[in-house]
Amino acid sequence: MDTELRRLLFVYALQNAVKHTGTPKSGTVIGTVLGKHPEYRSRARDLGPIATEIIAEVGGMTADERRAALESLAPELIAELTETHERVRELPALEGGENGVVMRFAPNPSGPLHLGHARAAILNDYYVRRYGGKYILRIEDTDPRRVDPEAYRMVQEDIDWLGLSITDIVYQSDRLDIYYEYCEKLIALGGAYVCVCDQEIFRNLKLAKKACPCRALSIEENLELWQKMLDGEFYEGAVTVRVKTELEHPDPAMRDYSIFRIVGSPIHPRIDATVYPLMNFSVAVDDHLLGITHVIRGKDHIANTRRQRYIFDYFGWKPPVYRHYGRMSISGVVLSTSGMREGIAAGMYTGWDDIHLGTLRAIARRGIQAEAVRDAMVDIGTGETDISFSWENLYAQNKALVDPKASRFFFVPDPVAVSVAGAPFQTAQAPLHPNDPARGYRTLACDGRVLLPRGDIEGKTMVRLKDLYNISIDWSTGIPAVTYAGDSLEEARRAKAPIIQWLPVDARVPCTLHTQDGDLAGFCEELVGNEAGNVVQFERIGFARIDTATKSGIEAFFAHR
Repeated sequence: MDTELRRLLFVYALQNAVKHTGTPKSGTVIGTVLGKHPEYRSRARDLGPIATEIIAEVGGMTADERRAALESLAPELIAELTETHERVRELPALEGGENGVVMRFAPNPSGPLHLGHARAAILNDYYVRRYGGKYILRIEDTDPRRVDPEAYRMVQEDIDWLGLSITDIVYQSDRLDIYYEYCEKLIALGGAYVCVCDQEIFRNLKLAKKACPCRALSIEENLELWQKMLDGEFYEGAVTVRVKTELEHPDPAMRDYSIFRIVGSPIHPRIDATVYPLMNFSVAVDDHLLGITHVIRGKDHIANTRRQRYIFDYFGWKPPVYRHYGRMSISGVVLSTSGMREGIAAGMYTGWDDIHLGTLRAIARRGIQAEAVRDAMVDIGTGETDISFSWENLYAQNKALVDPKASRFFFVPDPVAVSVAGAPFQTAQAPLHPNDPARGYRTLACDGRVLLPRGDIEGKTMVRLKDLYNISIDWSTGIPAVTYAGDSLEEARRAKAPIIQWLPVDARVPCTLHTQDGDLAGFCEELVGNEAGNVVQFERIGFARIDTATKSGIEAFFAHR
């Protein structure tokens, strides 16, 4: 193989390793070379073995060595790493959006926001930023059975974390008199009636496409019954207000659906009331009165859009422009608010920010950045096709954000304490960030007594302690007998010795790394104690957010590789 092709494979392997702080994959490096130098595509089949050899060589180099080699051999590739590229991702235009928009995000305060909520919140925010206008946070709290008093605070905190461009906040529970007024107007128009039929009897009539007796009541009789509802003369379940629709409608759920009911208990945390609108009525009234121009939501709301159009048609209002996106399944986390609440009460989860949940506060606790969530949701877009949420994409977005800022540290899980026979006293210096030497170095003084990760040394006869020296391991007695094996990095590479983390026995802090698969107990560097609230990279393990740092130890939450 010619020298130039080998050089290209080597420098692009170096660039990939410097950029991603890890060992590159053969296919990625070959693809980069062939993409930038198509004249070699005819030789693609010959590249595998040499690429594997080069990647093994790069994998045995320290971060400083990789960067120094790349600066020497291909400084232009170093320059590429420091260039910033503005993210270009434009979603389909909104009809009429060029005139400005008024949009809304309308959560129910039953719990904190989760990733499913984030999609609607971010996509609406995207278009408000794109076209200019108003973005209304509308808290839809007209069902006291689904209101958690703490959720008002949690929803606002989650909105703040996402960085949404909210211009107005509206609480539907403050607007009951408005809904009462428009219900009375709808009855007066002949578009609604008060129904006192037994619910099972009405259901059977509806399925038979027949009207219930209440449908024939006069407007005056309906207004009288409506007033009795407001005066508290009916008990829960005894009465409902229904919109007049087509009894022959092919979808039974569209036939004379309910828009008001009585809820006797529980008591609403914000207001004293028993007569409440159902979602489709309050939403239609508010979308009109608040001037909503565009509604972006999931296609599971298509039936609600049809119901709301009846209200718009009766009042002669122009409806918003609707766009319904496909369903998004999210694996690996719990999203059901009721399921989360029950799990918290049962002690299955530590709280709403438990990392096994899909709440925004749970992923934030792991060190996922709000901007990464935003980018991931914009990438998903507003398409009608059902999709599966890609954790890999979210992690890639997040890595691009945290990697340039995260300081590097050693973390030794499941540690084994050993004394390295014949080892000289040495002080290791490791960069806080391999791509930013100006940030300084961590200094680890080693007298030969070290902690090593059990899983990294089992079965090994030689390893290199990163940024320190080589050791040989004798397992003949079943207990590792460790001996100093020189400082030569080249010798470690020739022996294909893995490079592992380590810590001085006298300079470490207890650390628990919480992951979705369980907890890893071990020790980390003392400097990690200065990183509370920050994302760091535990070398050869991955990125983690330092949750708490006290004299008794460190608690960290794993984000991703």
